Amino acid sequence: MPASNGKKIDMHVHILPKSVPNWSEAFGYGGFINIEQDEKNPKFANMMKDGQLFRVVEQNCWDPETRIEEMRKFELTGQVLSTVPIMFNYWAKPNDALTTSMYLNDDIANVCNKYDEHFVGLGTIPMQSPELACQELRRCVEELHLNGIQIGSHINNQNLDDPKLFPIFELAAELNCPILIHPLGFDMVGNDSMKKYWLPWLVGMPTQSTLAICSFIFGGIFEKLPNLKVCFSHGAGSYPYTVGRIQHGFEVRPDLCQVDCKIPPMDFNSRIYSDCITHDEDALNLLLKVVGEDRVMLGSDYPFPLGELHPGKLVEEHSGLSQEVKDKILYWNIKDFFNLTKDKF
Repeated sequence: MPASNGKKIDMHVHILPKSVPNWSEAFGYGGFINIEQDEKNPKFANMMKDGQLFRVVEQNCWDPETRIEEMRKFELTGQVLSTVPIMFNYWAKPNDALTTSMYLNDDIANVCNKYDEHFVGLGTIPMQSPELACQELRRCVEELHLNGIQIGSHINNQNLDDPKLFPIFELAAELNCPILIHPLGFDMVGNDSMKKYWLPWLVGMPTQSTLAICSFIFGGIFEKLPNLKVCFSHGAGSYPYTVGRIQHGFEVRPDLCQVDCKIPPMDFNSRIYSDCITHDEDALNLLLKVVGEDRVMLGSDYPFPLGELHPGKLVEEHSGLSQEVKDKILYWNIKDFFNLTKDKF
C-alpha cells in the first residue's frame, strides 16, 4: 500500500519524446539516437544509433496517457520525469548537445504542463561545456520551471570533481536546484571486458555511482557547497558497502585521499540522497543505516527492467520498516528533496 496518507511518488523514472529530429543528418556526424516507430506494432519503438539497435522501448516510455494508466495500477500519485541517459550526448559538439538538451527539456516541460497533476520534471544539460550547461540549467529552472536536473556519473573522461565542472554545481546550489546523478552503463572503462552477462549494468553502474559519490567527497564539492542537494541513483551504488574501505583509505593514505578535502568521508553520509533501488531488504537496510531514513526515496527506473517492476513494493512489503520510515521513503523525502509545494501531489 502507499504511504499512510494514501500517496506515493516515484522520483526515478525515464521518458522520451515520441520522436526526435534526425540529429545525425542535421549536424553532419553520427552517434545520436533516433527513435523509429515499429511499423507492425505501434506500441513499440526502436532506439537506433548509427543504424544499430540500442534498445526497444514500449509505448509507456513516450506516451503520458499510457504512463498514467500504469501509475494508477501501481497506486502512484506522481512521477519525477527525466530523460534516458543515452540522450545526454556529452560526447557531441557542445552547441549540438545544447540543441538536443533543449529539445528534450522542452518536451518534458510540455508533458509536465499538460499533465501537471501527475508529473514534475528534471532537465538535462550539456555538461561538456560548463558555460552552456549553466545557460541551460538556468533556463530549466527559471523559464521551464523544472524541479531539478539529471546528469551522468562522469562526463566523458572527466570525473565530477574536475574543477571545470564546479561552476555548474555552484549555480545549482545558488538556484536551489536538486541534482539526480545517474550512472552510464553504456560508457565506462573496461566495457570490452564486460560484454557478456549484462555486466556493465550489473557491475559497472554501481561502481560508477560510487565513483561519483567519492568525487563529491574527496573533491570537496560537498564541503564547499553545503546547501547543494544531490541524489545518487540505483541505491547509491556500492558506496553503502564500501564506505568503511573508503574511510580507511582516507585515514591511512592522507597523501592520496586528503589532497582536496580534509574532512573524513563518513562525515558526508548525511549529504548523500539515494533512491531505494536495491532489490533486497538487507541492502535497503544498509542504505538506510548509512545515509539515513530522511534521505532514501522511492525510485523505480521505470519503465526499464533493471529497476523495480512494481514501484515501491520492496518498501511496502518490508516488515522491518516502521510506517513512519515507509512514509518518508514513499512520499515525504521526495517532497523535501525536490522542493515540491504543499499542494503538489
